[in-house]
Amino acid sequence: MAKRFEGLRIWRVALDLCEDVYRVTGHGAFARDFGLKDQIRRAAVSVMSNVAEGYERDGDREFRQFLFVAKGSCGEVRAQLHLARKLGYVDQPTFEDLYGQVMNATRMLAALIKAIGASDHRGKKYRYS
Repeated sequence: MAKRFEGLRIWRVALDLCEDVYRVTGHGAFARDFGLKDQIRRAAVSVMSNVAEGYERDGDREFRQFLFVAKGSCGEVRAQLHLARKLGYVDQPTFEDLYGQVMNATRMLAALIKAIGASDHRGKKYRYS
């Protein structure tokens, strides 16, 4: 049972995704495309931040809403990765690695959203790690 958002597995996965997005966007043509670079970074940070912010809220309803926002941000990252691949900013192996990470985060968020929705603890914190 996680007592802080840092103990949530999904938060750690999102943190790793952010780190990798920052690393990939920090050099080459990607680094010079300020619009796309900034947007994909913001979307990746949004996944991690919304998990944390939602966890710090007062109950399942708010936490679940923030998880939906985080899941939407995963979609943004995926869309932006497709554009980066099409523009030649990332090679196929890098695309596949990042895409796999974001899909893993998406699945984890969907599972947590579902678990919280099925919880008998309405209005209280659903605990998971």
